[in-house]
Amino acid sequence: MPQKLRHFRVPEGFRGRSKVEVQLWWIVQETIFAWSPQFAYPFRAWLLRRFGATVGRRVLLRPSAKFTYPWKITLGDDVWVGDNAVLYSLGEITVASDSVVSQGCYLCAGDHDYRVSSFPIRARPITVGSGAWLAADVFVAPGVKIEDGVVVGARSSVFSDLPKNYVCFGSPCKPVKPRECVDVDLDIGWGRQ
Repeated sequence: MPQKLRHFRVPEGFRGRSKVEVQLWWIVQETIFAWSPQFAYPFRAWLLRRFGATVGRRVLLRPSAKFTYPWKITLGDDVWVGDNAVLYSLGEITVASDSVVSQGCYLCAGDHDYRVSSFPIRARPITVGSGAWLAADVFVAPGVKIEDGVVVGARSSVFSDLPKNYVCFGSPCKPVKPRECVDVDLDIGWGRQ
């Protein structure tokens, strides 16, 4: 039997904060956060922290990025979140240090149980390991774990966990080859393996 939406209810405490706090964050995000100058990365990180996010050092958040419930977000040191990226944090979303969530990415940490007629909402956490790169317009499904060092190609759709240090792409996203990295000496600008 398909869903009967008149029976849908958001479970008590699902949002993690009161309706007033949720609405206040959404107002701040659409105004002060979004209108802040491009270079105001520390200010936007500060705003997220004020609303309960755990945000590391030197985090770069573009003003058009969206965070549904900041208190369910953890960003490590040196994380980049690009233009129009959405962290739909119905469940916990963790992005570890030195990782990039590029422009247009959508991390969806919640869904509905379609097998039940009341269409119950479920929070399902997403984890992105350290040194990962989600290229432009990547979709990450609820409950997915992306291991350290993974590169996810542009416009990929990630529906299952991805193994450490692999280049992955496609829809559904699959590991294609091991990631080979070059260590760069910043003093001279040349790579060495």
